Amino acid sequence: MSDDLKRQAAERAVEDVTSGMKIGIGTGSTAEHFVRALGQKVRDGLDVVGVPTSEKTHALALKEGISLATLDEIPHLDLTIDGADEINPDLVLIKGGGGALLREKIVAAASGEMIVIADGTKVVEALGQFPLPIEVNKFGLGATMIALKSVLDQNDLQGELELRGGADHPFVTDGGHYIVDAHLGKIPYPATLADDLNAIPGVVEHGLFIGLATKAYIAAADGVKTLTKVSGEN
Repeated sequence: MSDDLKRQAAERAVEDVTSGMKIGIGTGSTAEHFVRALGQKVRDGLDVVGVPTSEKTHALALKEGISLATLDEIPHLDLTIDGADEINPDLVLIKGGGGALLREKIVAAASGEMIVIADGTKVVEALGQFPLPIEVNKFGLGATMIALKSVLDQNDLQGELELRGGADHPFVTDGGHYIVDAHLGKIPYPATLADDLNAIPGVVEHGLFIGLATKAYIAAADGVKTLTKVSGEN
C-alpha cells in the first residue's frame, strides 16, 4: 500500500512539470516513482531537462530517456521534486535516508520551487523520530563526533550518534563522505540545531531542509492532498 501511495504522490507532482522546464530530480524510493512517471511523459512528448541528485537517480533517468544536465551547465532550475523522510507542518524536512542529502540540498537551493512527494506516514507534528543524517568529512571523524555530541548537549537533545554502516564498513556518499545518523526522538527547534551543526568544521551538510520546500503532495487512503506553509492542508 505504501508503495502505491508513493506512486500516486509522484504522479500528481508530474502534473506540475511543463515543457521547457529545467528540473531537479531527487533520490529515494518515492523519487524513483517520479522518474518513471516523468519518463512516460517525456516519451509522450514532454520536453524537459533534469538534474539528478545521485548516481542512482542519474542511471534511472537515463534508462527512462530523460535528457540530463549538471548544475554547472544549468545553475538555476525551475523546480525540484524530491521525497522526504519526515515533514513537519512548516514544511521543514528531514532528508538523507538514501544518503544523497548534500546533492539534494544543493539542487533544491538552486531551484525556484521545491515540491515534496510522500505518503501520509512521513507527516509529523515534530521532527526527530527518523534519525537525522549528518554528512561528515572522513578526516578527523573522532573530533567531529565529539563536536556533534557537544552540540546535542547544548540543544538538550539526548540520543545516539551512529556511523552509518559501522566502523568496519562505513557508508560512503557519492561525494566521498561518511554519514552519522543522530537518533534524537524529537527535535523541538530545528533551525537552532541546524545553525549549530553548520558551525562544526567537520560537518559537510545535514538533513534538516529549512525554507526550501514550497509545497508537498501527500498521498493517503483518501487521495492526494496538498500541504503548504501558508494555508496548511487542503
